[in-house]
Amino acid sequence: MLIFRWLATLLVLSSALAFIFYLGTGRPHYKKLGFLILKWTVVAALTFFVVLFVGRIA
Repeated sequence: MLIFRWLATLLVLSSALAFIFYLGTGRPHYKKLGFLILKWTVVAALTFFVVLFVGRIA
């Protein structure tokens, strides 16, 4: 559980850092990378919570 929290925190921070780089440089590559990291962070979090929910039901 602690590892997941740290991983999620680091992914969100790296996404924010990519958006900061986009604001600083104006290169669309960083914006695309930020959205990609954010998308997979949300997918991983939803998957994690679905597994916890199914574990509680079973």
